[in-house]
Amino acid sequence: MDKKLMDILACPACKSTLTELKDTEELLCSACRLAYPVRDDIPVMLVEQARRLSSDQLDELVK
Repeated sequence: MDKKLMDILACPACKSTLTELKDTEELLCSACRLAYPVRDDIPVMLVEQARRLSSDQLDELVK
């Protein structure tokens, strides 16, 4: 994902910064435990489309 785009994107739910997960093609908000999908290099920044993560899943992804 483009560095400039990552610099301006924020979680729509809490406005926290996002982390790119290349393995799953998602953008992760650790604060909300939401993973936003990236489809065809376009981030889908809709809370309704985000995947909710358990604490264990979050821990596994941020290792």
